[in-house]
Amino acid sequence: MAKDEEDLTALRQRKTCLISENKRTLHTPLPEAKSNRLENEDDKQASNGTSCWTERSITPPGAQPPNTILVLLVLGLSFATRFYKLAEPPHICWDETHFGKMGSYYINRTFFFDVHPPLGKILIGLAGYMTGYDGTFPFVKPGDKYGHHNYWGMRGFCAALGSSLPVFAYFIVLELSHSNSAALIAAALLIFDTGSITISQYILLDPILMFFIMGAVLSMVKFNQQKSRPFCASWWLWLLLTGVNLSGAIGVKFVGLFVILLVGLNTAGDLWALLGDLQLSLVDVAKHLLARVTGLILLPLLLYVTVFAVHFAVLNKSGPGDGFFSSAFQSRLIGNNLHNASMPKYLAYGSTITVKNLRIAGGYLHSHWHLYPEGVGAKQQQVTAYLHKDYNNLWLVHKPDDGQDHPKTPELVRHGDIVRLEHKETTRNLHSHLQEAPMTRKHFQVTGYGINGSGDSNDLWRLEVCGGRRGDPVKVLRSKVRFLHVATGCVLYSSGKTLPKWGWEQVEVTCSPYLKETPNSQWNIEDHINPKLPNISLSVLKPHFLEILLESHIVMIRGNSGLKPKDSEINSRPWHWPINYQGLRFSGVNETEYRVYLLGNPVTWWLNLACLGLYAVMVAVASIALQRDVHLSQKRREHCWVLIRGGGQLVLGWILHYAPFYAMGRILYYHHYFPAMLFSSMLTGLTLDTLLHSADLFLSPPRADWLLRLGQVALLFSVLYSFYIFHPLSYGMRGPLAHEPGSAMAGLKWMDSWEF
Repeated sequence: MAKDEEDLTALRQRKTCLISENKRTLHTPLPEAKSNRLENEDDKQASNGTSCWTERSITPPGAQPPNTILVLLVLGLSFATRFYKLAEPPHICWDETHFGKMGSYYINRTFFFDVHPPLGKILIGLAGYMTGYDGTFPFVKPGDKYGHHNYWGMRGFCAALGSSLPVFAYFIVLELSHSNSAALIAAALLIFDTGSITISQYILLDPILMFFIMGAVLSMVKFNQQKSRPFCASWWLWLLLTGVNLSGAIGVKFVGLFVILLVGLNTAGDLWALLGDLQLSLVDVAKHLLARVTGLILLPLLLYVTVFAVHFAVLNKSGPGDGFFSSAFQSRLIGNNLHNASMPKYLAYGSTITVKNLRIAGGYLHSHWHLYPEGVGAKQQQVTAYLHKDYNNLWLVHKPDDGQDHPKTPELVRHGDIVRLEHKETTRNLHSHLQEAPMTRKHFQVTGYGINGSGDSNDLWRLEVCGGRRGDPVKVLRSKVRFLHVATGCVLYSSGKTLPKWGWEQVEVTCSPYLKETPNSQWNIEDHINPKLPNISLSVLKPHFLEILLESHIVMIRGNSGLKPKDSEINSRPWHWPINYQGLRFSGVNETEYRVYLLGNPVTWWLNLACLGLYAVMVAVASIALQRDVHLSQKRREHCWVLIRGGGQLVLGWILHYAPFYAMGRILYYHHYFPAMLFSSMLTGLTLDTLLHSADLFLSPPRADWLLRLGQVALLFSVLYSFYIFHPLSYGMRGPLAHEPGSAMAGLKWMDSWEF
């Protein structure tokens, strides 16, 4: 024992490096010195590749293996609660109108645009296809009846993935705490959470995203437990599974980046500890680094790119997403007017063209016979951006003094040339002046002016190729160009704002005095007609895979940043979420409709919130006790390390999946909190179990055991009873509203902000 105390004293003096006998595993309490020496010898052999230590793993003496009965119980209850009344209601609920429709697009191979990466929608479409759905239901709006269409396969797929979340939580908490009771508490909180049930029962991306997040966390903690036997089969298995799940998470939604950050921080700490292990050579450390780069960076990147390759290969037909992408991108889509088309490669004077703005839904430069109304700038012909292909999108390219007589060999338009654009249908020139734009007040008005090509000096524009040099020709489809007004110095600009009815609700076009290059001020030549120039097949201008991969990400990122709340739309705030301030209506409004309301089990959510504060207090006490070398039993010391290490990972996961939303400018919804809620629930299970097992600090063993059992029963009863009274929110209800007598939710509207 004297030797043990001496070893412990030496280790405490090295506390700044956090190197202890159990530094090769996150969750092992301080073992005895003799055991430590044996482990170091085995670790050294394993790291050198001379042996693979499989006889035993490093676990604390009180560690509990998974209880088969509890695992089966968790699994059965998870599936039962998620699949109960899965087909109800038999109509579109909330965002099923988007993601169900996108699943149909995959079945029909029709191209579309979404702000999220494609993996989740691919899996939804595959689930529908495999269960007999033919992709013909239109998914127009919430409330539309499914009728004879087979929708349960897509709902069932999402429900199956949602059912796995409590099971994942059980194994994660068991690995971090080595306590079946802590794992069971965490699983129960998720099984009987009305919000988790609701969000798992419909055709949504959230259960798919959370499946991969929890899969990544479980694989990470399993990998951490293999540190005593590096490069063995199980070590590689959990490392590669972590990478697979990371690619799945980011492949469903960009917020999957948060779990990548969590695993990255864990990996950085792991490598730092290996670097400080003087028994490992630098070659061994390099092997560990290379293995993690392969499993956690290269493999996820390869899988992520593969998902997009499948996405582009399947969606090869023209569809509603064409207009969000460049003309070159559209030329690869079957049914698009640019597919297999031919036209001159370089822009020339005398050509008839269409000009497309490069912002998302920027539209085609357009004009028509209608004039701006009285009081809106000069009463001249309207110039707008129109989102659809139309004859009024055609423009003729002229030199400033062009008299309509063109030489036999057309002259190419080049970077820096001054041009005049004449609207083909109305023969008016593209024109700007110092009058104020109709909606963007600091910009200038753009109009159609003159007749039969005659006008004034305000009709002249300098054409510039973005990134080009003087004399560079303008490539059809590929060149990004800007039109700078010669007289005022402003740049042609699509503001993205919708004009009133007098402007046919088309997009406003202005001349911006702010010359910074943005997609709003960038255009490309799409259609190009000039019989005097040789045509080339547009297939030679089709972008290669890396180009369309990059473009799709640019479009998705811009689309995400453009998701702003509408004037009448309520924007949920991040501080609302942990307190369960306001839910989300999935279906129905009045008493005659089938109503489903997304709201977390209040007992679970408020308990999670309380346990965040309780954890902070408990981990502070535990840290001080360990730092001051307070005399603790082996069991108590294990509890302290479980709180610090296991709980610390869960707190970090909660912070990473919650805090970034405070910095986001896009519109936010209540359901964005659910990944963070998973970590909060697991932390609650670990914290409450540690607290209940600390009863023997104040009571003698028999009474401490009674208090432990009583606390566990009371906790589970509270969760079960609250689920019982709030379950109509998840499974649907008709009849009187909550404030009316006879309602299933009478007396349960505990917060005025709840809308059921």
